[in-house]
Formats: sequence, structure tokens, C-alpha cells
Amino acid sequence: MNPRPADPSRRTLLSLAATASVTAALGSLPAFTASAAPQRPTAAPERVTSSRHLLWWQAPADEHSMIEQGLPLGNGRLGALTGNDPGRELLLVTDATMWTGGLNDTLDADGQFPYGRDDFGSFTLLARLTVDIPDHDLSAVNDYRRTLDLARGVVTTTYVRAGVTYRRQIFASRPDDVIVLHFTQNGRGRYTGSVTLDGTHGETPSTAESFAGSFPGGLRYGAAVKAYGTGGRVRVNGTRIDFSGCTDLTVVVSGGTDYAPDAEAKYRDPSLDPQKLARAKVRAAAAHSADTLLRTHAADHGDLFGRLDLSLGTSTQAQRSLDTWERLNARARGGAPDPELEAAYLQYGRYLMIAGSRGSLPLNLQGLWLDGNDPEWMGDYHTDINIQMNYWMADRAGLSPCFDALTDYCLAQLPSWTSLTRKLFNDPRNRYRNSSGKNAGWTVAISTNPHGGNGWWWHPAGNAWLCNTLFEHYEYTLSRSHLERIYPLLKGACEFWEARLLTTTLPGGSREVLIADSDWSPEHGPLDAKGITYAQELVWALFGNYAAASARLKKDTGYAATIAGLREKLHLPRVSPTTGWLEEWMSPDNLGETTHRHLSPLVGLFPGDRIRPDASTPADLIDGVTALLTARGTESFGWANAWRGLCWARLKNAENAYRLVVNNLRPSVNGSNGTAFNLFDIYEMAPGRGIFQIDANFGTPAAMMEMLVYSRPGRVEVLPALPDAWAEAGSVTGVPVRGGFVVDLTWRHGKPTEVRLRSTGGRTTKVAHGEVSRTVTLEAGGSVTLKDLAR
Repeated sequence: MNPRPADPSRRTLLSLAATASVTAALGSLPAFTASAAPQRPTAAPERVTSSRHLLWWQAPADEHSMIEQGLPLGNGRLGALTGNDPGRELLLVTDATMWTGGLNDTLDADGQFPYGRDDFGSFTLLARLTVDIPDHDLSAVNDYRRTLDLARGVVTTTYVRAGVTYRRQIFASRPDDVIVLHFTQNGRGRYTGSVTLDGTHGETPSTAESFAGSFPGGLRYGAAVKAYGTGGRVRVNGTRIDFSGCTDLTVVVSGGTDYAPDAEAKYRDPSLDPQKLARAKVRAAAAHSADTLLRTHAADHGDLFGRLDLSLGTSTQAQRSLDTWERLNARARGGAPDPELEAAYLQYGRYLMIAGSRGSLPLNLQGLWLDGNDPEWMGDYHTDINIQMNYWMADRAGLSPCFDALTDYCLAQLPSWTSLTRKLFNDPRNRYRNSSGKNAGWTVAISTNPHGGNGWWWHPAGNAWLCNTLFEHYEYTLSRSHLERIYPLLKGACEFWEARLLTTTLPGGSREVLIADSDWSPEHGPLDAKGITYAQELVWALFGNYAAASARLKKDTGYAATIAGLREKLHLPRVSPTTGWLEEWMSPDNLGETTHRHLSPLVGLFPGDRIRPDASTPADLIDGVTALLTARGTESFGWANAWRGLCWARLKNAENAYRLVVNNLRPSVNGSNGTAFNLFDIYEMAPGRGIFQIDANFGTPAAMMEMLVYSRPGRVEVLPALPDAWAEAGSVTGVPVRGGFVVDLTWRHGKPTEVRLRSTGGRTTKVAHGEVSRTVTLEAGGSVTLKDLAR
């Protein structure tokens, strides 16, 4: 093949004309497919990444343990785990829309939706890409090192063989919608080997450069690869691409499905040919040098990553000399706090969100990463905590644009969710059907899939929790367009609860109250309890959020008044006179597991705001919440620890919150709960068997942000739960807060030294530290610096 010279002046992979020609050839394409290459940013000069944002290891991944050792890449739609073995580079490639199954619109005899890989469906791999370089076996090289550059979104591997230093860089470009592998060396070295692209569902390759396939549910998919080099030869040879004598080599891969976010079209775009489109993508990318593709990718990735910077203190030189895995182990052995490692873990969570949540489906239980086609729980969208936790970090950590994938998903699913609710919620087989016989609006099951389908049990309060999560995003951004988009979701959820609530009079009481119909407190306790705290709190928040949305948009004022009246009558939980805990059920007795992983009764503390440790909340309620949280303990699964940490941060107990963060950073051993070699969170399914589940990788950073800054509309508190380990000195810049502001903060000896508040649409708020507060009023875009909050 002809060499591809560097051409820094070429600023687009798919120029507007090229994009138009591809789209015209393939029809009008939906935004969730491989067609959606956004406009490329200007390819800025490469930046040198701070060592604070570099994770590094001294060994490649074991090919049989990629989920714990492979390094993740992603452009929001395409993802990959990379192995980085010198002699055999392996990429396990995913597409966010690569799902089996279908609408799944029936109930079984027990009133549950089917929940298997063939009916409900599963997230699966798209492709397996290997680059074999036989004479670069690991045993033949030395000085091996691989790094993950969080700030630029690049995995780099270097090693020395026969006196030559070899280097490869791998990245997933969103502007160019491809994954790129670039192999170089610094002297007289050469690359000789082969590239193989395989499907993972028994596909027969059309050529060595592409394949196509389909699932029984009708989803079609395809992938393609292109290779080009300098100073040697690259040619197609049967089912592989051979290269020989190349001084450098570039491999480009892309792929996708014909998924469409359109219920009326049954979530398919029949006009789309995924294989043909993937070929167009890689051909367009191959028209550019790898350096050009890298600079454009890094500019795009860095635009989001650079919105927030963080320092929790300075680690020692001895700590810095250790690789990432050694540092985790040193910390777990009782070593001193390692604030730079802890800050890097938070930034790793931000990296994963940028890589996994842009322009496609939202993050599922696996994020965007798989090592096979059989993930636990099908890698689905759990609505009783997990999908919500995946997005708690987005606004708090300066990644509001990444939240849009969740909004888009809920809106795309709403027609199906509404139809299934009307058709099946009051089915006699559903144990959670409405006693009133009424049915309106929409809700979901515990599991949902992107084909409009539900799985497992109905989850009545799931609609309220999704809506509250979507509304909180509005509180951060003050985006009227976002509020207008989610308004139908809010109103439909209110209609569902208006039909579902029951009127009762409490023992010893005279006033009628409203309670939720029969339900269970997620995954534990009695299966048919009425008025569970979980539902009461979520519905109370939903009704308040709907009223606020109606007022802001000046819509349905009469109905908003009706909902406000229902809210006034809602029963709210009390502290048990028997246990001293906040009641989880309408009973003074605890009816479930005292150390259960779910914190269902504490949704009013976090993510809600009804319960907070100030004068607005009675002291006995704070005591009851604290007692329940204490009883739950500090040893659980990663996501459960993250939720506990968030609750302790809300209670301003810094050391308990920090302990839970550190617990999640413990290395996983033989599948135990903790952090894997590649920093993925491991969920212990059984002794000796752990699985990857991504929610703790987002929930733990969310807890860390809540320890530094708490906000609600009208109030910002800085350093509400700063632990001793971070107290000496630190800073965080670019922190969005609810009410439409951004905070920059520095501290020393546990007290803020400077707080800068900038308006992104907000007008007036209080800024507080401890007992000191200042009221600030700003014009949009204005800012103020406060230096007197540390009295």
C-alpha cells in the first residue's frame, strides 16, 4: 500500500461533503447508529498530560481475563477492551446498540416479564480484532509498560526488542467514529504479522475487511477494518490482512447496527446497511494519517475531560514510583492515604463516562465493555438503583453533556413503556396491579432493554426515580429545552400515581393520608407491603418536581394543582419507636435484612433532599436515618458502598464517607468485592467468583464530589464532609452546582481559602461553609470570589 504521509492541515475525517454523500447513499439515518459522526473539532496541537492523569501497568492483560485486566476505550457508542500484549494485540469491540431480544411484551404465570437472553435479550460483543506480531512475543521483549492517558483518551504500550523501542497507541475517536491502532518504532525496527476481524456470533466474513450478521429479533449489524502502513507491504490474504516489513502500521475499525430510537419503527431502521456504512467509515479514516486522527480525537475528548480539575493533596515520591496496581495494594495494606491515586480514581470514572455515554444508548450495568456474550443480568438497565447511579456523577463532575444519553433513552422508550403499562400493569397475574382498578400513565419493570421491553418484576416506583433523576439534571443546567423534553415523562408518571395511590387513615390518626399500593422495597422484605418508604419518598419528590416543571413551562396549571394537593396528603415515613430507625415499611418492626445492600428507605436523604441535617429536618428523623445507615454497615458490594458513602456525605460524616470510598478501592482478590487490575469494580457473586458491574465506578466518584461540594437550588455548601486524608491542601475547579452555577474551590488545613462562583444561568444562592454563609446575586455569566467563609 502507498504510505500515508502526515497532513496536519487536513482537519476533517468526514468533511461535510463526504458525510452528505454517505448519508445520501444510505438514506436518512438515525442518530444512534454508526452514521452519527459529529463534526470534527479543530485538530489542536498535542498536549502533554500531567502524571496525575496517567495510569500505568508493567504487564499486559491476560487474554482470558480481559474484563479485569483489559484497558477500556470508547467514543460513546463504540467501545473496546484492549489487551496490549506485544505479540498479540486483542480488542474486544462493542457497540452500545448491540442487543439481542425484543419488545418482550408478555407476562408469565407469576406475573413477571420473561428475563432471558432470547426473549428479553442481552448486551453482546460486536467483534474481536487481533493484530498478531509473532516475533514480538512477550518473552522476547523488555522494559514493557502500558499507560492509560485519562486526559487524552489514549492507551499506549511501549517495549524494547533487539535494541529498538516499539510503541503503539490505541484510541476510540468520536469525531471519526472509528477505533484506531497506530504502531510505530524509533529506529530500524519493522512490523510483520496479520490483522484478523471476527464476529462473535458465528458470522462468516464477507471479506477479510468486513462481516455482517443479524439476530432473530431482527437487529442487523456489521463491522469493517482497514490497515495501512509505511515502508512495507499490506495486503488482503484470505480471511486476514497481512503486513510485512512496515516501519509503522495503522489499523482502523468501525461497526454498528440498524438500531433506531423510534418505537413506531420498532427500534429499527431498515434502510440502513451497517456493514456498508462501517466500510465507508474506515475508508474515510484511512485517508488520513494516524497523527491527524489522534490530534482530532484528543481535542474532542479533552474538551470534556478538561472541564473539571481536582487535587486532593500530594502523594509521596515513593507512592508515585509504584504502578497503579501496586499503589492500590499498598493502600490496602494499611499504607498512608494516597490522595493523588484517589483523585485519579475519580478522574477514571469521568474518563469512563466520556468514553461510554455520548450520542448513543446510556450506560448499562456493563457500561460499554464486555469480555463475552453472557454478562450477568444481561448487562441490562436496572431501574431500582443502577442506571440512576450511573448518572449521579455526570453533573456533579462537569460532564452534563454525557447525561443526554439517559434522557434520550427514556424519551425513546416512553411510547413502549406507556403501551405496556396500559396493556399489562393491571393484568390479574401482576401482584402489584392497582387495587383501584384504575390505570393511567406509564411505569417500568426492574429491568428494561432498548427495544422497548421490560424484564423481571414490575417496578412501580421506577418511573418516579427515573423522572427525579431527569429533573435533577434540569436543576444543574436550567435548560428549558431539557425540561420541555422530559415534561411528558413527568406528567405520565404523575398520572400513573394518581391512579395508584390509596386513601387510608393511620392507626390513632384522624386525617386521611395517601399511600402506595402493594409493592416491595427493592429486592428484600415483604413482597406485598403498602406504603413502603421507598415509594412514598420517590412519589413525594416526583409530585414536587412536576409542579415546578409545570410552573416553569406554564403548562397544565390545573393538573399541577391537583398533584400538589395529592402531595400534601402523602404519608411520609417516621422513626420506629421500636428500633429507633427510620421505618422502611409502615411497621415499627424491621421486616427485612438489616444489612441489605439496598438503601431503599434513604432515598429521601440521597438522592433526595427532603431529609437533611439542618433546621428543616427534625432531630429525631436525622437520628433515625443515622441509626438505619449505621446498621447497614460499611462492607457491601461496590455500588452499595458508594450509596452509603453518599448518604454519609449528606450527613456530613466525613470519615465514614471516606472509609467507604477507600473500601471500594481495595484490590479484588479471587473475585471479592473491590477494584480490579484495570480499576473496574468487581461484584462478588459467590466466593471465588466476581463479575464486573460499572455503577460503583460512577457512584464512588459521585460520593467524593458530594464530600467536597453539596448543592440544592438556592444553597451551596463547600467542604461539607472533607476527611482528614484530604484536609491539608487541595482544590477543585469546574464543579457544577444545582441552581445554575459553577464553583472553583481551594482549601488548606480543612478550611476553604477561596471560593469562586460563576453563574451559568442562576441568579441568587447562598454559599456556606459550616455556620458561615454569604448570599450571592449574579447576572448570567458573572462571577464572584469569596475569601471569608473560613471563620
